[in-house]
Amino acid sequence: MIKKAFIVLFACFISTNLFADFQEGKKLFEQKCAQCHKGYISFKKLKENFYERNNQLLKLETPTENMLAWAMMDSSRKIGDPNDEDMRSIEIEEYLKNYLEKPDRNNSICDQTALKYYKKKEPIKITDEEAELLAQYFMGYKEDRLKNMPKANKILTSNYDEKEILKEAQTEGKHIIVYATSKTCYFCKKMEKDVLNQQDVKDIMAEDYIFLKVNVDYVNLPFGLKKHFKGMTPTFFVLTSGGELLNTYPGAWIKSDYLQILKENL
Repeated sequence: MIKKAFIVLFACFISTNLFADFQEGKKLFEQKCAQCHKGYISFKKLKENFYERNNQLLKLETPTENMLAWAMMDSSRKIGDPNDEDMRSIEIEEYLKNYLEKPDRNNSICDQTALKYYKKKEPIKITDEEAELLAQYFMGYKEDRLKNMPKANKILTSNYDEKEILKEAQTEGKHIIVYATSKTCYFCKKMEKDVLNQQDVKDIMAEDYIFLKVNVDYVNLPFGLKKHFKGMTPTFFVLTSGGELLNTYPGAWIKSDYLQILKENL
């Protein structure tokens, strides 16, 4: 019994330390790296930017944090053996120290299509401790991202902040959908049940959109949309990440049509 309790306590100790290292690594990244490397942008949006728009959509000069984590952990140029975390951490630490001190495009693990758009990396030195913390951050990034994935649906209250919404949309490279509804709208409730609350639809929306539900009986529409609203609920407004109106869709929609709306506005 004592031996079993010791094993459990030891496992908890290790888990707690790894979590602490991840949090410290995240803090270090935010302090020293985030000024150059943007936060999460969906890979669908990144692919469109680099493969279809020649970087004119996002105009990135450095890889985003999720691009860095993906390159290290999951790309064809990934570092280390996924089945040996201890050795992998050491290899990532060494790579970070060596690459940051002597940046070399030929030794970059970044996507080659995107690499040509990046500005030249200036050499910097990091300590062994900083390299270890950053390695833990990148190794835990995907799991943390999935655990803390922003909700697909946000319900706006009267004290919403438009600037914060736009900041989130621009940081993540997402469009915005404003869903005008009301408490007594039968077709809103039916569409929520049959379409909007279906998990596959929510997953698709979360990937490329920030979805804002607004009860127009109590809350004013954001981004000056009141002048475009004809009083019909439901109505869906699709906006760019900068808050510019792209399209307006009054009325209820079946699932296939709604998915087509999501697709045609990207």
